[in-house]
Formats: sequence, C-alpha cells, structure tokens
Amino acid sequence: MSTDVRPSRARASEVSAPRHTVRRFARRGAYQDTKLLLALSLLPLAIVVGVVISPVNVPFTSLMVPLLLGSLLLTPRLLPYFCVYLFGALMVSLAAQESVTLKTYGAVGIQVLMCLIVLAFALRRQRLGVAGAIGESMFVDLRDRILQQGGIPELAAGWHAESALRSAGGTPFAGDFIVACTTPGRLHLVVVDVSGKGEEAGTRALLLSGAFGGLLGALPPEQFLTAANDYLLRQDWDEGFATAVHLTLDLDDGSFEVRSAGHPPAALRHAGAGRWGVLTSEGPVLGLMPDADFVTAHGRIGHQDALLLYTDGMVEEPRRDIDLGLDRMLGEAEHLLRGGVEGAARRMVDALGSRDDDRAVVVIARR
Repeated sequence: MSTDVRPSRARASEVSAPRHTVRRFARRGAYQDTKLLLALSLLPLAIVVGVVISPVNVPFTSLMVPLLLGSLLLTPRLLPYFCVYLFGALMVSLAAQESVTLKTYGAVGIQVLMCLIVLAFALRRQRLGVAGAIGESMFVDLRDRILQQGGIPELAAGWHAESALRSAGGTPFAGDFIVACTTPGRLHLVVVDVSGKGEEAGTRALLLSGAFGGLLGALPPEQFLTAANDYLLRQDWDEGFATAVHLTLDLDDGSFEVRSAGHPPAALRHAGAGRWGVLTSEGPVLGLMPDADFVTAHGRIGHQDALLLYTDGMVEEPRRDIDLGLDRMLGEAEHLLRGGVEGAARRMVDALGSRDDDRAVVVIARR
C-alpha cells in the first residue's frame, strides 16, 4: 500500500509561507534598527574626537544630544547598548579634560543620571516594543482612527446633528465618547461615560468605542445595551463600569427610541410648547450586573423640535444638586438654540458643566 503525501506537503508549505513572510519582515526591521544604531554611533564618536582635539571649544556635555536622539529613535532593545557606548564616550571625554574640577564631576553626574532616566523610560516602553516617537505616533493614529467613529454621519435633508466633547484635563483623551452610524432610514447613536475621567479613563474609552462601534447598527436596537453590558462584564476590570444612553431615530417620520443605562435622561424640546421635557428611561449601569433590563422611552421629533443627549459632566458640579444642573443646562440650551442649531453643541459644552469632569453633548434637530 502506498500513500501519497504530496497534498500534505503542499498544505504544510501553504501554512509555513506566512510564517516565513513574518520572519522576513522581522529580520528586515531588525536590520533597519541596526543601521540606525550605527548611524547614531557616529555622532558621539565625532564629539569625542572634537573633545580630544580641543576640549576647551567642544564641551563634553554635547553628548546629551545623541542621548536625546537615541531615546527618541532607538527601540528599547538597542537603547541600553547605546547608553553603554555613550558612557564610554563620556569617560574618554573626561580623561581628555585639561583640568577636572568639582563642576566637571557634577556635569558628568548629570549626564549619567540622564542616561539612567532614559533607560528607565525605555524599560517602560519595552511592553510596546517600538521606539518612543514611533510608539507615540502609533498610539495617536489608533486614537484618531477610533475617535473618527464619534463623528455623526451626514443625515438626510431636513435634519441637523452635531456633537461636542471636552476632557477634564483638556487632553484629547476622555472617558466620554460618542459612536454613531446610519442604516437605511435610521440613525443609531450612543453616548457613553466610562468610569473615571481624563486620561485615566481614556484607554478604556478607546477600547469600548471600538467595541461599541462594531455592535451599533449590527444588532436590533433592543439588544444593543444588553450586548454592551455583557461585553463589559467579560472584561473583568477593577473599575469597569460605564453609563450610556442609546438612541435609534427614524429619519422618515422622526420617531425614536431611547434606552438608558444609569445615564442622565435625554431631553426633547417641543417647538410648539417652547419648553424641554425629560425622557424617562431607566436601566442599570453597564458592567455591574448580568441579565439587565433596559426600559425604552418613545418619542417623536417634529419640525423645529430638538433632542439633547449629554453626559453627567454637563449637569454635575461640586456642592450642587444634579436637578439644578439639569435645569440650568436646559435653560442655557433654550437660549443657545434661539441663535440657531449650528454650533449649539460646542457653545453648550464650553459654557456649562464642571471643568473637572469630562463633558459631551449631542444635539439633533429637525428643520
């Protein structure tokens, strides 16, 4: 009996091909890093030569320049070798000095301390595995790509929607985020407030905005908060809860559904009555309990009406009742909307709320 093993070999070749490709790119990356290390090594060498020839005109403190460049460009794997090389260059430069004083030793000590600080930061970056500048650009690119989901898509004629977001520390990272998408004839939108504020909540907000962006519009509206709650429970974070308000809007007749998960209530302005009404929709905070139920509030946005969604940073301030904050926000919203809905969200988030908390506002109006 004979067995044909050629198909198996072919399959093995197909499986191993991607691995060879990955290894080839890894080797190419290591080769580029080594070339960069060699290029940077020329600068300390030139400085040492200058110090030896003319120690008066070429200060050995110039070695701080290649140290700074290395901390920005080299990977954590190569940076320790470069620091050892710089230390050797520093010792040669010290030996070339015509006179060594206490001030000279102080300058040497500062450079050694800077090397240690750079190495300490390199160890912290080692989990990322890329150089500082490259790692920062990767993280910023990731942040920008995910936060693009917070932009509200252009709606059909007769509708206007806009959002505004401010973080507690004024940084681009915030614990509040907005995700929106459209399906034929519908707008799906969720406003989320992650536990914590500013940069401490920003990483969780980035992760959740990507996950919620995948769920939004892909599930029936009544299942979205349930799926989001299950996702948060699976993360098993120490501080892994969030509040959210979820909107599904029919762009043909203006009818909508709002579901809340421990979030401040949405508000609807009826143009005919000229006042705001609060939409009661109750549900538990996301990430705290399984099998949660979320009550649905129904309504309709008529012509000249407006719907307002926001986070608690807009209505909560120290030593002030949240109901007073809500009344103040709705009063300010009424005043701002009289000047037109364009730019109303930005004006509201700049004028209201606590500067010590993240703030987000969404305004949806029908012309």
